[in-house]
Amino acid sequence: MFKTIEYVDGVVRMIDQTKLPLEKLYVDCRTVEEVGRAIKTMVIRGAPAIGVAAAMGISLAAESIQADDFGAFYPLLEERCAELGKSRPTAVNLAWAIDRMKRVAKDHKGMGIASLKDRLKREALAIYEEDIAANRAMGEFGQALVPDGSAALTHCNAGALATAGFGTALGVIRAAVNAGKRVRVLANETRPFLQGARLTVWELKEDGIPVKLITDNMCGFFMKKKQIDLVVVGADRIAANGDVANKIGTYMVAVMAREHDIPFYVAAPISTLDLSLPTGDEIPIEERSPDEVAFINNKRIAPEGVEVAHPAFDVTPNRLVSAIITEKGIALPPYAESLARLAGKK
Repeated sequence: MFKTIEYVDGVVRMIDQTKLPLEKLYVDCRTVEEVGRAIKTMVIRGAPAIGVAAAMGISLAAESIQADDFGAFYPLLEERCAELGKSRPTAVNLAWAIDRMKRVAKDHKGMGIASLKDRLKREALAIYEEDIAANRAMGEFGQALVPDGSAALTHCNAGALATAGFGTALGVIRAAVNAGKRVRVLANETRPFLQGARLTVWELKEDGIPVKLITDNMCGFFMKKKQIDLVVVGADRIAANGDVANKIGTYMVAVMAREHDIPFYVAAPISTLDLSLPTGDEIPIEERSPDEVAFINNKRIAPEGVEVAHPAFDVTPNRLVSAIITEKGIALPPYAESLARLAGKK
């Protein structure tokens, strides 16, 4: 079994997701700047995995700081946190992990600097372990929504590659299979970065779970043919009212699912909730390079000089979401109440 990310001997090692499925290569990051670059260039991606990588990156940053006391140490750590926080704006897990690491540093400022660095490393490893445990719990809750003999549609990659391990949306599928259910998957290719074609299909094939690759504009066809029974996707940020930011194209899938009376489920850890935002209208949407649309495998597919748009995410309104699956349980409408309750805010 591959590892998405690990932290060993002062190195954050992550599988290079830009090379899959053709090559299985690993990238070693020895500085927080290298972790930030890996996040920005999508060597590692998926909201939970970005959070884990950020925590490990902050630990690397702490190790590199030469200071004798907390007063000299913390401002330098805060500078590196601020820079890392700019790497990708939509996935809230990035800011969540950075804030948690900063809070641990401040809560233990009375320690000697060497002990504090060790404490931050242990916190990063705890975030890693917690993510895997959360994914497995999410899978157990979510698999109850997956009928035996059903076909599930996925969009983008919300599997082990998008997390510390097991996965969110694919974790629900894995848990259903582990429970003895017969489940097959249709995977949208997910233009323009092709996470479905390159990553989701690779993961499911490795696990021996039946999967069929389709292009993003085919899912309406298969829904009308009654060859899709449910949709399950991940999320990069969920507003307090249950509006969901996920990979571009998710909104389109949700609209079609509603048209065909197909349940649309979102699987995401509590750390993906952003209860500070009342609706999805306030979620920042990352704009990525036009080259990712105009080129495939470094080969131009669009005319030179053509204008290109590339929002990396869209927001699905809560009215189209059947349920939100978390490690604390399943949230149902009205989401403003159920999400707050699961997050321990009510």
